[in-house]
Amino acid sequence: MIVADKKPIEEIIEQVKDKDRILILGCNECVTVCEAGGKKEVGVLASSLRMHFLQQGKEVKVDERTLERQCDHEYLEEVRDSIDQYDAVVSLACGVGVQFMAEKYRSTPVYPGVNTCFLGVTERRGHWTERCQACGQCLLAATAGICPVSRCAKRLLNGPCGGSTEGKCEISNELDCAWQLILDRLQALDRMDDYERLMPIKDWSTDRAGGPRNVVREDVQS
Repeated sequence: MIVADKKPIEEIIEQVKDKDRILILGCNECVTVCEAGGKKEVGVLASSLRMHFLQQGKEVKVDERTLERQCDHEYLEEVRDSIDQYDAVVSLACGVGVQFMAEKYRSTPVYPGVNTCFLGVTERRGHWTERCQACGQCLLAATAGICPVSRCAKRLLNGPCGGSTEGKCEISNELDCAWQLILDRLQALDRMDDYERLMPIKDWSTDRAGGPRNVVREDVQS
């Protein structure tokens, strides 16, 4: 899932301090799971803003709403009839949702209420760790399901490097060496022959040339 973290309230206040009608717009997907932008967080942020403006002696309308997703035309359409009522939207969706919202409703400023961090997993409540950088050239079949791009500090495609010690990365003795994890997993699967095969350098130009990437599925297009 996409993992995000709440922006400092001071940063959000700075963005909307001159607005009179504000919509706090949450998302029921990833940011709800990581407790950064769901209905609960929308309520907390809205209350904080109301209290701030009250203390400033300024009357500001702060409304709350949460959509199923903000990365889908269908759900963004749900606010079409009301979007012109607001001077600004603070979106608690990931950066994708913020951009999509801003593209769809160009006459209303859309500000991010969270910092989008990475694609990751839930270790336990309140703790998420990165697992994928969405590089577009997945290597997991060759590395026993462990990604060296997101989990190796040096993003080595052939490792480990000379800095790892007793299975730990040289940047921290609390960080597992990704390539040690890969080796252990390959050994457990009796696939050490795969380790002997050198992986070619990634062609990053293919991924990043020409602006944002696209995925087109003609079989599902209507």
